[in-house]
Amino acid sequence: MQVLDRAPSGWPALVLNADFRPLSYYPLSLWSWQEVVKAVFLDRVDVLSTYDQEVRSPAFSMRLPSVVSLKAYVTQDRPPAFTRFNVFLRDGFACAYCGRGEDLTFDHVVPRSRGGRTSWDNIVAACSRCNLDKGGRTPEEAQMSLRRRPVRPTSWHLQDQGRRFPPHHLHESWMDYLYWDVELDP
Repeated sequence: MQVLDRAPSGWPALVLNADFRPLSYYPLSLWSWQEVVKAVFLDRVDVLSTYDQEVRSPAFSMRLPSVVSLKAYVTQDRPPAFTRFNVFLRDGFACAYCGRGEDLTFDHVVPRSRGGRTSWDNIVAACSRCNLDKGGRTPEEAQMSLRRRPVRPTSWHLQDQGRRFPPHHLHESWMDYLYWDVELDP
C-alpha cells in the first residue's frame, strides 16, 4: 500500500460517521469532491482536513475537503444486505473449500435441487473449479470439506473483514482516521 502526499485522482474525501469512524472500510467510504462540496453547503458535514486544491466561483473559493465527518450519526447496526460482494467479503474473498481467491462464484452448500435456499447460512464463496467439482451434491457427498460454516455476518464482522483489504492508495490526511498497519512509502 502506498500513502500519498498528493491528492488521489478525482480529489475524493474520506467520509467519517459522527463518531469519527469510517462509514465503511471495504469499500472505503469516499465521496467525490462534488458530493462533499454539496454536503458542506447543505451543512451536513464538518470539514476535518483539506487538500491544497481550491474550487472557485466569482464570489467564493474554498479548499477541497480531504476528510469530512457527518453531523448526524448513521447507525451501523442494521443487518448487512445479502449480496454477492458481502458473501465474498464474509468469506475473505477465498474459496470456502480450497482457499483460492480466483474465479469466485456462489455455491449452495445444500443444492437448490434439494431444497437449499439462497441465504446467508447456505451460500459460500467457491472457486469455479470447486463449484464444478461439487456440482449438485452436498459437500459430504462430494468428499469436500468446508473450511468454515456459512453464517449471517454482523455489520461489525464485515467491517472487521474489510480492514484486511486496504486500498492500494491512501492520502496522508486520512491516516489518523483509518486503522491499518501501513508505512509511508518514500
